[in-house]
Amino acid sequence: MTELLTMLRQRWKLTLGLVVVGFSASAAVMATVSAGLAMTNTEQFCISCHVMKDNVYLEYKGTIHDANRTGVRATCPDCHVPHEVIPLLQAKIRASGDLYRTFISPSIDTREKFVAKRHELASRVWKRFMDNDSHECRNCHKSDSMSLELQSAKAQVRHTRGKVEGITCIACHFAIAHKEPDGLGPRELFGQGSAPAGVAAK
Repeated sequence: MTELLTMLRQRWKLTLGLVVVGFSASAAVMATVSAGLAMTNTEQFCISCHVMKDNVYLEYKGTIHDANRTGVRATCPDCHVPHEVIPLLQAKIRASGDLYRTFISPSIDTREKFVAKRHELASRVWKRFMDNDSHECRNCHKSDSMSLELQSAKAQVRHTRGKVEGITCIACHFAIAHKEPDGLGPRELFGQGSAPAGVAAK
């Protein structure tokens, strides 16, 4: 080790050059990764796939997350991609499987195939939200900032009960931006008590 340090001191130009090259290469890689993440975190990228554009995106159009009185709009990445770095990278790695299924081994390339797999696909998203306490929802919706007095009587009761019982957002609000698939909902599939009749947001 001492000999290596001595050699590097003697060849300071080489050492400096290696440091500059290493730093430049690292910066270039980081910039490329950052640009790639930003580009794939847009609604335009999500709906560039016709399966998404012709199915779930059409259902999303006109919902409360797309158009509302305040003009605050949640796009695909807002609900389906974590904001924190490590969970974001994990989500992108998982999404690489979607690219494989889209281009190499298409399993939902027609409306009929999509409808047939709709419940399975929805269940995967629900499971993730149930496991992470609807983290993506909470990026925008802060329960501590809710004004219960401005909610309907039913909503007040349900939100208060949900907070006490530890029931997460997606357990009830699972059909708020996309059509509800036939089959069991997240509460029935993954627990968190019995769903009150009509509790799912349509």
